[in-house]
Amino acid sequence: MDFRNKIVLVTGASRGIGAAIALAFGALGAVVIVNYLRSGKLADEVAQRIDESGGEAAAMQADVTNEDEVRQMMAAITDSFGGVDIVVNNALSHYSFNPKTRQTAWSIDWADYQRQLDGSLGGAFHICKAVIPIMKQQGGGRIINMVTNLIDFPVVPYHDYTTAKAALLGYSRNLAAELGAFGITVNCVAAGLTQGADSSRATQEDVREAIIRLTPLGRLAVPEDIAGGVLMLASGWGSFVTGQCLRVDGGLVMV
Repeated sequence: MDFRNKIVLVTGASRGIGAAIALAFGALGAVVIVNYLRSGKLADEVAQRIDESGGEAAAMQADVTNEDEVRQMMAAITDSFGGVDIVVNNALSHYSFNPKTRQTAWSIDWADYQRQLDGSLGGAFHICKAVIPIMKQQGGGRIINMVTNLIDFPVVPYHDYTTAKAALLGYSRNLAAELGAFGITVNCVAAGLTQGADSSRATQEDVREAIIRLTPLGRLAVPEDIAGGVLMLASGWGSFVTGQCLRVDGGLVMV
């Protein structure tokens, strides 16, 4: 896995899984754009760590749900670095995996669904729409969209979040079908419950233990596990893989 001279954009990369993905690319020599919405200080710290590890990085603010801001960010990236080789759509609307406070099917409002759709699907849509012309002109590229294993195994029914991620999976497969002719691959990584991620901190211990018992590898994921799956799809080893969903959850979901 050698990402030297590769330009990589990771959205929502100031902390958690996004930061781990950005750092992993940076450690392998990539030029990494660390996108963030509000956490500028944290994003700068991630960029600094990448610089210190031998890569090159720049923190860039943009709300991925805002088409104009995405367009401006993409223009800044191409002006500074000449293009974009790899995109990881990791940003999403804030969510807390708390079974006790989740909305039930009879209490949830459409606005809750819309909020998650705007973050997961809408954010990825704006990024992809802006980057596809760049990748087509370059003759190829990699797009990796972050989804969830809850699509296949809703161990807790987080209706709005899981539905939005399922929509992103469908969008990704349609992109893969159309963009393959241009040398662009589109895949998804479905993370399991990830220890250390902000959204998982509210998950009760009994739920964590139940998931661990069901997981063949006997533990929860950590952000670096998820980053490993992303790197594999982005590397030369993933050059003939498109339209797929890689589940990184220790074997909890097997399809």
